[in-house]
Amino acid sequence: MGIKTALPAAELGLYSLVLSGALAYAGRGLLEASQDGAHRKAFRESVRPGWEYIGRKMDVADFEWVMWFTSFRNVIVFALSGHVLFAKLCTMVAPQLRSWMYAVYGALAVLGTMGPWYLLLLLGHCVSLYLASLLGQPWLCLGLSLASLASFKLDPLISWQSGLVTGTFDLQEVLFHGGSGFTVLRCASFALESCAHPDRRYSLADLLKYNFYLPFFFFGPIMTFDRFHAQMTQVEPVRREGELWRIRAQAGLSVVAIMAVDIFFHFFYILTIPSDLKFANRLPDSALAGLAYSNLVYDWVKAAVLFGVVNTVARLDHLDPPQAPKCITALYVFAETHFDRGINDWLCKYVYDHIGGEHSEVIPEMGATVATFAITTLWLGPCDIVYLWSFLNCFGLNFELWAQKLAEWGPLAQIEASLSEQMSRRVRALFGAVNFWAIIMYNLVSLNSLEFTELVARRLLLTGFPQTTLAVLFVTYCGVQLVKERERTLALEEEQMQDKEKSE
Repeated sequence: MGIKTALPAAELGLYSLVLSGALAYAGRGLLEASQDGAHRKAFRESVRPGWEYIGRKMDVADFEWVMWFTSFRNVIVFALSGHVLFAKLCTMVAPQLRSWMYAVYGALAVLGTMGPWYLLLLLGHCVSLYLASLLGQPWLCLGLSLASLASFKLDPLISWQSGLVTGTFDLQEVLFHGGSGFTVLRCASFALESCAHPDRRYSLADLLKYNFYLPFFFFGPIMTFDRFHAQMTQVEPVRREGELWRIRAQAGLSVVAIMAVDIFFHFFYILTIPSDLKFANRLPDSALAGLAYSNLVYDWVKAAVLFGVVNTVARLDHLDPPQAPKCITALYVFAETHFDRGINDWLCKYVYDHIGGEHSEVIPEMGATVATFAITTLWLGPCDIVYLWSFLNCFGLNFELWAQKLAEWGPLAQIEASLSEQMSRRVRALFGAVNFWAIIMYNLVSLNSLEFTELVARRLLLTGFPQTTLAVLFVTYCGVQLVKERERTLALEEEQMQDKEKSE
């Protein structure tokens, strides 16, 4: 009850005022901490000269972001620019052959970047999974896919396979793991779709076209084979009205996001401060909470930028790729928490939904989540911190179902039924606020460190209890209510559009 119920405008205005004030206050604490710590010895490796003309140093603790815009920048621009020009030429000259042209260009780019042995290695995995698909046994295809994925994640096979790639290219290790992992998932999707639709007779050529589409090859996102094949085999693809404008807008947003992160890192050292626990422990409680929240928001922005750039190119090729992940600010349920929508779609289609069914029963849901996070653990690379992250998020996903079942229990359901719809929404938002911080804590373990997560939990729940704990929960509650209001507005707009279409 109460999910689609509107709250008074004055109440929502109060929530907006509280949330904006709290974010400004926490941001001020982070800014002062960044200025105070800029010259600390512990910061020297990760805070380096930036904007010299105004005396600002830059947080460069994230090697991935720095890699993208230094050593990898020219590779990205060159490869994707070549793909765009090549794709435009193919669309003009021979649109019916565009999938072949994309595959040839992608294979040549992989060959030139990583060498012939790497290309042959991936072809070997593609052929083995193609042969498995001919047997029409989904369990065999999935098992072989997981074995192939394990060979890129566990020693000694990973060392042997990576040893086949020789050279001095400084990004070979990054590209090796990226291209290999995504290749296995694509091959698994192809094999499982072949088993599900034996009448369609997919060929090895279809798999190679799918796998070597360059924009998705090294870093994703994953499009399941059925979607990719259906969109790529359109002989005369037609853009929807306004599509080019949306593509330009997406490209512009990606540029704006990159510039915003660059500016942000010159004033807020959110990635460096957690590495110095003594310094982080001296932060005010509000700044520490803002620091934990900022770490997850930044990781979302990073994913949004990567997928935004790749998706822009894919849309120029008349594809409809998976979107960027939902912003962490708008998340208060574990079921929507993912930082890669493509992998999430893959896991849901082939594992989670297949085992969990309607996700309404406790035992099947537990089996589905355990299987899903087991494969996710293998994908990320098994280690202690990944085990902990998987366990916590698996527990959170199941706990949501347990709480929902408890809320449907007779006495509690009667209590909620006695409440007004607005009060029901307020009660549920309070639980959403608690869930929001559980999501932050559980994911902070892998995005930062276990030690920093322990520090945040201790300060917000123990030494800061009750003032800090209640203050943070109230601010989060305000944010959850604003997110719910946004969701309610969008749902109403969608219903109105559907009603309009039916009337027409």
